[in-house]
This record gives sequence, C-alpha cells and structure tokens, in this order.
Amino acid sequence: MQYGDFRHLGFDRRADGVLTVTLDRPEVMNATNARMHWELTQVWQVAGEDPTVKVIVVTGAGDRAFSAGGDLEWVQSLVGNPVATAEAMDEARDLVYNILNCKKPIVSAINGTAVGAGLAVALLADVSVIADEAKITDGHVRLGVAAGDHAPIIWPLLCGMAKAKYYLMTGEFMTGKEAERLGLVTFSLPREEVLGRALEIAGKLATGSQDAIRNTKMSLNNWMRMAGPIFDNALTLEMMGFLGPDAKEGLDAIRNKRKPDFPSAQ
Repeated sequence: MQYGDFRHLGFDRRADGVLTVTLDRPEVMNATNARMHWELTQVWQVAGEDPTVKVIVVTGAGDRAFSAGGDLEWVQSLVGNPVATAEAMDEARDLVYNILNCKKPIVSAINGTAVGAGLAVALLADVSVIADEAKITDGHVRLGVAAGDHAPIIWPLLCGMAKAKYYLMTGEFMTGKEAERLGLVTFSLPREEVLGRALEIAGKLATGSQDAIRNTKMSLNNWMRMAGPIFDNALTLEMMGFLGPDAKEGLDAIRNKRKPDFPSAQ
C-alpha cells in the first residue's frame, strides 16, 4: 500500500522525520469500521518501510475522541457470523503484532475517548500522552464478549494484575488522569497540550541514535511477545463470544442506551 491508498487515516510529514497518522472519521468519533480496522493493521508496515520516517505519532481527528471503538454497523456484521469473526480475528491479531513488530517508535496523542481497537493502538504505542479528561475503557465485556484484543498482552504489564482484572471484567471507564496514576499511559495533560507534547517527544526520539532506540524498543517488546499465547487464546475466546447470545443482547443494549440483560446472567 501507499499512503494515498488509505481512506480513513490521514498523514502529515514533518521535516524532522516525524509522521503524524490521524484516525480520520470525526463524524462518528473516529469509530473503526471494517475498512479502518484493516487499515490499522497495514499502516505500521507502510510507515516502517518508509526511509523518510523516524517516528510515528498517532492521534484522532477532531476534539472529541481518539477513537470511540468499533462502528456498531461493523460490530453487527460480526454477531452470529463465523466467517466475519474469523476475518476479524486475523485482523485483530495483525493489528497487535504489527504494532509490536514496527521497529520505529510510536507515540500516541490520545486527545479524547479511546475504546476498543482505538485503545489498542493508543496503549500499545511506546509512549502515550492522554488528555486529563479523556475517558477510556476496554469495553468488551459491555458488549458481552471477552476482553480479547490488546488487553491481556499489555494491561497486566502496565498497571498490574489486580487493576487489570477489575477494569477489564467490569468495563468501567477511567479518565486520563487515572490512567496515568495506574501506569496505563506515560503522561496525562490538559487536552490542548497533548498533541504538542507528543510531537515534542517524537522530535526528541527522531534526533537520537535510531539503531539504539529501535533496538531498545524491540528488546522491551519481548515482554509482550512472551504473552503471545495468552493473547492468542483471549482473542479466540472473544471471537467465540460474538457467536453467542450475550453479544446480540450487548449490542442491542448499546444501540438503545440501556442496561444489558445478558442471557448468561439469568
């Protein structure tokens, strides 16, 4: 792929070798539809192979959200559909591993709400800067499926098992300030300072020894790679959930903004 092939990701090049990637569906709070989800699996290799790029900064378009999770129409296509869930599972696996395998540093500027695949990108970045009032949640259990994409591979490392279990099993939201306190993100700042700080960090990384920085990143990422079997298992369990009745109820509850009544809880 070339940069011009992406429909829902925008790109801005800086002279210092920093590439800003913007999730660009602001009319729906940058929710991931099928195309954007796939594009988020591809962009890391495209930027990674671009010799003019030293550091990647990823953010969301507009001032409301980084990414509000999966587009409900796309999620609907997964419920009860084994072919679609198998495809989504492959993409979810690629999204996580392609980020981990990208040698160039990634800095996330989390300018607002971050859920689902968007949160995966935000937290798997090497450095994360979030708005104080931004709200984040993994959100899978709210839909009635297991927390299966990025969470099992990274949350226990970032915030510890006790906090990871609580937030992943309850689906509670937390603010950027709380995320920083727990160690889920690197820095929490007023919203207007988030992108500037992310670009400042990226610029600093772009002037350092690229071999040393990249080799340090890839060495540290081996902690996540050791959790690969945990992630693969969780991802399978998540996709199995889309084939059951709880996901159907969870999706309807989200659509109608009501409390779900999961069949498995009756």
